[in-house]
Amino acid sequence: MKTHVFWILSIIGGGAIFSSTMSKSPVLPLFAVSLGAAEQYIGIIAAASTIPGILISLPAGSLSDVYGRKRMLQIALFIFASAPFLYLLVTELWQLAFIRVYHGFATAIFGPVALAAVAERYTTDRGARLGLYSSVTMVGRMMAPVTGGFLLTVGSFSSVYAACAVGGVIAFVLSFTLENQPEPTESTHVRENVKALLKSRTIMTTNVVEACQYFAFGGFETFLPLYARSVGIKPAEIGIIFSLQLMVTLLTKPTMGKLSDTIGRNPVILSGLLLGATSLVTIPFIDNFGFLAAAAALFGLGLASVTASTSALVSDLCKGSYGSALGILSMIMDVGHMSGPIVTGVLIAFYTYEAAFSFLAVLLVTAGALFVTVKVKSPTL
Repeated sequence: MKTHVFWILSIIGGGAIFSSTMSKSPVLPLFAVSLGAAEQYIGIIAAASTIPGILISLPAGSLSDVYGRKRMLQIALFIFASAPFLYLLVTELWQLAFIRVYHGFATAIFGPVALAAVAERYTTDRGARLGLYSSVTMVGRMMAPVTGGFLLTVGSFSSVYAACAVGGVIAFVLSFTLENQPEPTESTHVRENVKALLKSRTIMTTNVVEACQYFAFGGFETFLPLYARSVGIKPAEIGIIFSLQLMVTLLTKPTMGKLSDTIGRNPVILSGLLLGATSLVTIPFIDNFGFLAAAAALFGLGLASVTASTSALVSDLCKGSYGSALGILSMIMDVGHMSGPIVTGVLIAFYTYEAAFSFLAVLLVTAGALFVTVKVKSPTL
């Protein structure tokens, strides 16, 4: 992939994620309440967009192996561009839920296909490129809530969704500048490759490791604010803590990806899991803003180390059919990310924060032990 094409794809990804994130944060719960939603339904509406990720990521990735990356990316980007206009027509809660599911198809298709488009073009610096691409999309994710909150303050819900539409349309238009992808694979070969991927212990173990990391991240991002508030940390300081974690992850992902290109995927993944576990196990014993910020930053570094390397490792191991391989990774990751807050919430409700965060730490250590036991190794590049 030529450098300028890589940057075009990264900008498209950043714009698409900016658009979809702004449609959700912070506007979605406020919009739902304005339509008369009770609290118990707001979570359901918010989660509606995650369902396609579990159901569609694998088929979308496999279809990109058959029909080419560009075509599938444009289908996703058309949804990114069109969904914001539909929000402007909403008058009932069921309509909002339906549009959230429709919008979720965009991310479910775009995520694994865009990663495959990057992974198949790079070998020796695959980790660095995937990490850099992910960081660019995180910039869009980080800017979205601030922009959405500002537009909601000076304008209305319509102002926010109009801005979402602008971001989505720009990303869709830019997709026409992408180069054609390599010759697609026969569908029969893709089906055979999917079966082989699902039977591969090394690939599936790597997928499980990423799912465990996102399981822990889901619990971390959902309940750290509540824990921080319970020990007297101010809301503004809680915001700083999360901004710091996000910035550490964003800035270190390319470096961790490059490090995995240099010394190997395994030590970077294992180090990331241990950093995350160390952070999680110490958090429930901290009641100081500075130390809690440091623990969150440590978790952000661990998250960057693992996630910058797992997608690269799966790409190394799959030997083609990148769309299918990364589609499976994305599907399993979504299951972990969705399950994390649910299980963590139950543990906190019936036990304590110490028990819940310790469980997340043990999960990461167990994932590392499984990774070592299966002896996942990246082929020589």
